[in-house]
Amino acid sequence: MRYLPKSPAERAAMLREIGVSSIDDLFTAIPEEYRLMRDLKVPRQMGESEIIDYFKAAAEKNAHAYTSFLGAGAYRHYRPVIIDSLVQRGEFLTSYTPYQAEITQGTLQAIFEFQTMICELTGMDIANASMYDGSTGAAEAVMMAVRVTGRDGVLVAKTVHPEYREVMHTYAQHQGHEAREVAYYPDGHVQAGRIDLEALEQAVNEETACVLVQSPNFFGVIEDIPVIAEIAHKKGALLIVSIAEAVSLGIVRPPVEADIVSMEAQSFGVALSYGGPYCGVLAAKEKYLRQMPGRLVGETKDKEGRRGFVLTLSTREQHIRREKATSNICTNQALVALMATIFMTVYGKEGIKELAVQNLAKATYAADALGAHDKLLFGQSPRFHEFVLQTEEPPRRLNARLMEKKIIGGLDLCKWYPELKNATLWCATELTTKEQIDAAVAIVAEISVASAAR
Repeated sequence: MRYLPKSPAERAAMLREIGVSSIDDLFTAIPEEYRLMRDLKVPRQMGESEIIDYFKAAAEKNAHAYTSFLGAGAYRHYRPVIIDSLVQRGEFLTSYTPYQAEITQGTLQAIFEFQTMICELTGMDIANASMYDGSTGAAEAVMMAVRVTGRDGVLVAKTVHPEYREVMHTYAQHQGHEAREVAYYPDGHVQAGRIDLEALEQAVNEETACVLVQSPNFFGVIEDIPVIAEIAHKKGALLIVSIAEAVSLGIVRPPVEADIVSMEAQSFGVALSYGGPYCGVLAAKEKYLRQMPGRLVGETKDKEGRRGFVLTLSTREQHIRREKATSNICTNQALVALMATIFMTVYGKEGIKELAVQNLAKATYAADALGAHDKLLFGQSPRFHEFVLQTEEPPRRLNARLMEKKIIGGLDLCKWYPELKNATLWCATELTTKEQIDAAVAIVAEISVASAAR
């Protein structure tokens, strides 16, 4: 609604009409000691040129020209400029949700193409486009498995992103199903950093609805999906594979043995944006179609035989399903999914593979260089573009020294994994240069030598 300013005479007329003498009379219900009796300290109005200068000056105070080695589910990749050029077109930007197929064919086709590409990437039969992010996708996948199997037990690898697990437990606390965590092999084991297969085999039973793992997992290690699938399926449980880094699918074998794949597609052209919005994905085998939350777009033909698109399945509570809905997620993520669709189209099959190879090469170089001065944990296992470094110096002091040189170091893992003392999670992508890696290595080496001398 537009703001319509009123003249003093008009305000007086309105006050007379409602039977009060002043605006202050409208606030008599509030005790006087809680009322602001002075004007607000609002800066004077500025002209357009002054506002631009103000924001330029403010920007100088922000962190810029920093090197970042952070990952952990939020990844910095190059975004082709064509993405913003297309998603900001009015036809896409102002379209909320495709309720009326006859006037939203463009949005529906974009979702259909997104679903098709996701299926090709993950090896699944069907995919949707309406999860908020990777964490809600994983939680929704667990609830979907509970509905499919009719069982209540849930097993979650401790190597799944800790915040994904927190969201899943929030979902589960009133759903009546129990979630238990399965440990990982410690450093030094031949499968270090992977889920403990022996512990998993002992934990899976006839009440287990699903096993949830992440690959590459939170430590950057790639899990042995075929073996995990065999253990889960032997007892009738479903396997859910969560993927926090979509770019990994350019080089890592897709989890075709899984029953459900949950993925965060932020890496596909979606800016980090201080935490969102991101792009959650859920893909599955076709036989589980009716239990999939969100919406699925299908291809059809109109009465004149022309290609068209429709909402084939939409089991949200918003679509008259109410308590029978498979999900309470309402917001349409089609605009963010469109960013990912454009990204995948621009890069193509070979481009995404080349991008993944670059990420792997950068991380391998960084891990080897840093590992020459400190201990590289889980180094025996295959990994993508993240790795865990254990130092003599506590992460807080290490990162403070790095920050002095405008380098944001690895993520301190102590909060979620207290058993990993002085361990940090590092990430390198195609945007991380050799010079930036060498600069970080030089500082870490200097700190390592100083710690050894003490």
